[in-house]
Amino acid sequence: MSNETPIIQIRFTNDFQQQVSDLAKRYRKIRLDIQPIIEQLQIGEMIGDQVQGTGYTVFKVRIKNSNIQKGKSAGYRLIYHLESSSCILLLLIYSKSDKTDVTAAEIKDVIKAFYATES
Repeated sequence: MSNETPIIQIRFTNDFQQQVSDLAKRYRKIRLDIQPIIEQLQIGEMIGDQVQGTGYTVFKVRIKNSNIQKGKSAGYRLIYHLESSSCILLLLIYSKSDKTDVTAAEIKDVIKAFYATES
């Protein structure tokens, strides 16, 4: 038996990738800010608060934006879906200054669109 922590596969929706690109134009350190979260998810830490009403296992994580001098409350929100015990799908990321919240319906639409293009 190996003592190594299993690495969980992290996948990205096109929406997530586009949002990171768009945000990176204003916030140059966004990739550095989200990297520790991705690393935590890869080792199996389920972080954030579960989002109800989507019909899926979805979590929302607050992330500090190191380009602005405010705490996590003014930072980013990253939404991810626990696909299985070995795979996580990063769905959405947005700046709290741009958008206050994402609805369960919006999250469902992103998940459905991702699986529709995958098959």
